[in-house]
Amino acid sequence: MHGPLSGFRGVSLAANVPGPVAAQLLRQEGMTWIKVEAPAGDMLAGAAPGMYRELAEGLDVRTVDLRRPEGQAALQEWLRGADLLLTSQRPGALARLGITAESLAQWNPALCWVEIVGDADEPEVPGHDLTYQLQAGLVRPPQMPTTLLADLSGAQEAARAALGLLLGRARGAEERHRRVGLKQAAYAMALPVRHGLTAEGGWLSGANPEYRLYALHDGWAGVAALEPHFAQRLSEVLTDQPLEEFLLTLTVEECNTLAHERDLPIHAINH
Repeated sequence: MHGPLSGFRGVSLAANVPGPVAAQLLRQEGMTWIKVEAPAGDMLAGAAPGMYRELAEGLDVRTVDLRRPEGQAALQEWLRGADLLLTSQRPGALARLGITAESLAQWNPALCWVEIVGDADEPEVPGHDLTYQLQAGLVRPPQMPTTLLADLSGAQEAARAALGLLLGRARGAEERHRRVGLKQAAYAMALPVRHGLTAEGGWLSGANPEYRLYALHDGWAGVAALEPHFAQRLSEVLTDQPLEEFLLTLTVEECNTLAHERDLPIHAINH
């Protein structure tokens, strides 16, 4: 794949979600990748095969046992020719494989390293997307999250860190390593919650009738008529009828047709 990162080469030891998403983002900009997997494989391949295939698309996946001398030799050879290393293991686990800032600098002084961890401040403490979303206030127990917000935002941060390192290197900077924490990524995504925007009673919490979910005859509609001109247009459609009552008479198809014809920020889905 051609792009602004064509010619750059990456090696990824990262499994599951954040690392593979970050690698795929960079691949889409032209970077070529070797994805190193342990003999047991990537857990994501068993949990969500379709998602694994999507994230592995275009990557050169190689199965290597890094605990064996031949595996170590292969990894060092790949890293000597790489621009970027992406990892998602805890520092202690990497150190047991011989991967440290000092060893990487010895193998390839130009190599940039993005290290994805759970908590950038306490990288040896275990955790996953669920625990970080919960800590950030993004989960309303007992409901489980509908997406992996910490993982995906962490992947975006990792890709951004990689670009920063590579650009800095091209401009003569000495920095070669950045650590990205999923806990910190989740906290960043909680910005609207912390400032009350989506908290209970907040402007985008559903307390505002122009920004709320409504039941339809056969589904649900999201109404997002925040701006005055949209609110005015919606008011003209209602002609003094309560919005909740009006929408309850519409089908999903009728609601979406109305939104299109009146240029309203409303979208409806079936149950």
